[in-house]
Amino acid sequence: MSGIRTVICLLRNDLRLHDNEVLYWANLNAENIVPLYCFDPRHYGVTHNYNFPKTGPFRLKFLLEGVKDLRETLKKKGSNLLMRRGKPEDIIQDLIKELGSVTAVAFHEEVTAEELNVENNVKQVCFQLKVNVVTFWGSTLYHRDDLPFRHISRLPDVFTHFRKSVETQAKVRSTLQMPEMLKPVPLGLEEGSIPTYEDFSERDPLTDPRTVFPFSGGEGPALARLKHYFWDSNLVASYKETRNGLIGAEYSTKFAPWLALGCISPRYIYEELKKYEKERTENESTYWVIFELLWRDYFRFVALKCGRKIFFLKGLQDKEVSWKKDQRIFDTWKDGKTGVPFVDACMRELALTGFMSNRGRQNVASFLTKDLGIDWRMGAEWFEYLLVDYDVCSNYGNWLYSAGIGNDPRENRKFNIIKQGLDYDANGDYIRLWVPELKDIKGGDIHTPWTLSSAALTHAGVNLPETYPLPVVIAPEWSRYINQKTTGGARGANSGPEVRKGPSHTPRQHRNRGIDFYFSHNKKHY
Repeated sequence: MSGIRTVICLLRNDLRLHDNEVLYWANLNAENIVPLYCFDPRHYGVTHNYNFPKTGPFRLKFLLEGVKDLRETLKKKGSNLLMRRGKPEDIIQDLIKELGSVTAVAFHEEVTAEELNVENNVKQVCFQLKVNVVTFWGSTLYHRDDLPFRHISRLPDVFTHFRKSVETQAKVRSTLQMPEMLKPVPLGLEEGSIPTYEDFSERDPLTDPRTVFPFSGGEGPALARLKHYFWDSNLVASYKETRNGLIGAEYSTKFAPWLALGCISPRYIYEELKKYEKERTENESTYWVIFELLWRDYFRFVALKCGRKIFFLKGLQDKEVSWKKDQRIFDTWKDGKTGVPFVDACMRELALTGFMSNRGRQNVASFLTKDLGIDWRMGAEWFEYLLVDYDVCSNYGNWLYSAGIGNDPRENRKFNIIKQGLDYDANGDYIRLWVPELKDIKGGDIHTPWTLSSAALTHAGVNLPETYPLPVVIAPEWSRYINQKTTGGARGANSGPEVRKGPSHTPRQHRNRGIDFYFSHNKKHY
């Protein structure tokens, strides 16, 4: 075996065969390749500041489906996917010693601290054992080396400047043409079993029939979703008009979870979109998918530029904010019991499905940070735990933005939760879906049950605060939209029991940032 060139391909957030440069390069430069996925115990510990579980049941399920799908795909190509439980650096060290013929270890580079620590540990092992390390960049639409900035330190601090620069001065590289068959895995290697939920002290999460993400993990389902959304249904041609929906699977692309695990390449999405524009139609909606891929790119490059600062309390702006750490108030938010129905519906959907609309994510993040003044990292780490589409760069980039300490050229942006709810759930159907204790309140009144008369509440079977809580906060700017409602019996927002009031900033109209693939955004904020 000593004369056979073998490359170990460490796969992490690149669980696909198509457009995978690690597998492409290894197949050209070795006689045997060893695709490897490690279930790193550090991924299943607790978050850094608030000790939430790092990987919740929905993302674990999606991951297990993803590695199973990739193993099946690689077997059809004459290869396999080895699975091991343990730290990648330890497993790679053992494999190098076992095989005795490893010439290189290859992997795609990541950008944040924990992932970089793994890379450095792997490099150290390989250095000690005299094995080459070959790395690639494959997570973004635009390649890092193609950015029109002399150095990553020159990356603009405002998204619009970044977008205009790359759109006019850079090109998206073509996807790789992968071989029909891959070089084999060395004989005698144990493939390793796919772990079970019990191995991680989790249970297989039940699929809630109300979920907007009823999809499985893996490259196969990802490519099927793209085919459906682009070619079979033409939904992409109306994407910009529907993307702020709240109910059902079809209001947006739903690519985010597959992108987060690398089950689909952003360059592949781009190529299929350009093909669609050429063969079907090109409009603002088709462009908006690219626009959001650019936001995903931007947050990854921001993380590359700023390093650990994306996790710091003061954020990228080194800004002092008197954040609260009130566990009781935070629990009302995470449990969907704030007394603000639109927020509660969103948080319950997240808890029961691992997913939430982009419109919802913006609102609950603004509510936690701007209305409640809670440490933004509590929200970020709660999202990390539950989201099936958790992506470290997009998650922390968006939370910094929402908290007003990230890549935002303006200060004091704040969502008017009542206006948002009335704009995007005017009749309250979404709230009724997730907050059934309010289901008999008619129309838009469901957004502000505390403003209704006792008779109206009794008629709807609602007893505040027994069957549904009073709001933990009432923001002054809500009253403008409460008073516009025409239903009889409504009274002023501040005429009920005394509650904590939120900040008194006057909302300002602005163009916000967009990324369906994590937090989605458009011009109608407030």
